Amino acid sequence: MLTIPDDILRAAPVSEEELRVDIAVLLYQKRVPPGKAASVAGMDRQAFRHLLASRRVPVQYGSRDLAQDLESLGRLFPGSPSGDAA
Repeated sequence: MLTIPDDILRAAPVSEEELRVDIAVLLYQKRVPPGKAASVAGMDRQAFRHLLASRRVPVQYGSRDLAQDLESLGRLFPGSPSGDAA
């Protein structure tokens, strides 16, 4: 657990909430999954994604994400081309 002394927090021109959000964005940029980073920020995933977009933080979307999305689409739409790929 990270502990920041109160005197430093009082001296910083940033609220605790803003600091949590900034830390969450940094963690996301260091490859922490978006759900976990959103949790650090105290936000749901959708709100966190909107925050990332507003800050122009690139979306992390790799081959694993694509495979999971294709699997989900295959379950939602059986017999579609995405369902046949898995």
